[in-house]
Amino acid sequence: MSQPNPNENPHSRIRADLTLLLASLFWGIGFSAQRVGVIHLDPNFFNGLRFLLAGIVLSPWMIFRRQKICPLHPKAIWGALLAGVVLFGASSFQSMGVRYTTAANAGFITGLYVVLIPVILSIFLHRSPGKSIWLAAGTAVVGLFFLSTGGSMRFNTGDGLVLISALFWSLHVLVIGWLVKFADVAFLGTMQFLVCGLLNLLVSLMAPERGNLTDILNIWYAIAYNGVFSVGFGFTLQAIGQEVAPPADAAILLCMESVFSAVFGWILLGENLTSIQILGCVLMFIGMLLAQLDPFKVKSSQ
Repeated sequence: MSQPNPNENPHSRIRADLTLLLASLFWGIGFSAQRVGVIHLDPNFFNGLRFLLAGIVLSPWMIFRRQKICPLHPKAIWGALLAGVVLFGASSFQSMGVRYTTAANAGFITGLYVVLIPVILSIFLHRSPGKSIWLAAGTAVVGLFFLSTGGSMRFNTGDGLVLISALFWSLHVLVIGWLVKFADVAFLGTMQFLVCGLLNLLVSLMAPERGNLTDILNIWYAIAYNGVFSVGFGFTLQAIGQEVAPPADAAILLCMESVFSAVFGWILLGENLTSIQILGCVLMFIGMLLAQLDPFKVKSSQ
């Protein structure tokens, strides 16, 4: 775990941590709004509307930033396109899954990206994770089993789709981590949202029933919340917070998305969890935290 910078302003770190916690809150509530949206509209159509709305909301910020900073890095445009495509995969599978599972399940299963990231790095970048990573993965898998099946041998289709989305979210985190080294955050965020929104709308053209204007007006609040707060503000707050907060702080605080999704699924949608499912949530959350305890050991090339 990285040591704090002695010259770092502790108040800045606290503000950064609170910023990340607020992002988690927006995302956690967003699962309930997303579930409402995909019940009334085709999942890809709903995604298209919310991501395009987020891109439009962030556009003035991007234009303002473009007037203040240096010209775009040559890789920034292609990087934003790549981020948008990966985001499209993550959002599509997640929204299709949310349609057939609960907001709580979707939130906790999505949180598995914290465990999947070190596994991906181990496979493709030859970084050998320590023992706590494998313990984290095992704990999270057991928790996923309890949460998704209630302890019996069955696996909800929606849970499986959300699990696939967690893999895409892992890839998205890694892509963004690479892009922020040379791409402006405002440009990257706005462009990836617009690309993701357009791809979702194109795919929704193949849906037999996308929804109509009446359906959109009936759930305008779900579209508005997901577009403005969950996507637009949530991802922006994440970027701002991670400029100061240490990686360990960020990972743990962003995991709180899972807890908020369960709490607001209960408050807003009346979703209940059995005792065995609550145990699954606890185990998955422990797995997410364990994934941050042991730093990677890069394999020697000698």
